[in-house]
Amino acid sequence: MTIQIGQTLPGVDIAVIDGDAEVQRLSTTELFTGRNVVLFAVPGAFTPTCSERHLPGYVKHYAEFKTRGLDVYGMSVNDACVMKAWAASQHVPPGLKLLADGNGQFTKALGLEMDGSAYGMGMRSRRFALYAENGVVKLLNIESPGELRVTTAEALLAATLR
Repeated sequence: MTIQIGQTLPGVDIAVIDGDAEVQRLSTTELFTGRNVVLFAVPGAFTPTCSERHLPGYVKHYAEFKTRGLDVYGMSVNDACVMKAWAASQHVPPGLKLLADGNGQFTKALGLEMDGSAYGMGMRSRRFALYAENGVVKLLNIESPGELRVTTAEALLAATLR
């Protein structure tokens, strides 16, 4: 079942990439508690739409999110090494954290997984974005397959968060 507005994000351990720092393994409860966070998820690091359009928007507008008091996390069902390389290749600024949900545990707990087997990708995350205050979902946007409209940085900024 897909997480709903008003529900608390599930607590699972996840790998966190933040700039040049060592990869950390943290609980999602620790990552979201006491913070206002925009989390966007992509089906795969280094895939065309994710690398050419989705992540770059968050990199470009990161400072604007920060001026609104928002943390930004990007997530994919990829291992930490892939996510670290993707962050470097995309010039992700320190502070914009990438979450490597290698086994899809967080994605499954959110009920937002998809089967990408037809594309040789296995289980992946649907493309989504959410806004959470202190770990409670306040906004949830899920893209239709093949689209990138409601989960962009611009769409989340237009939602007048904070």
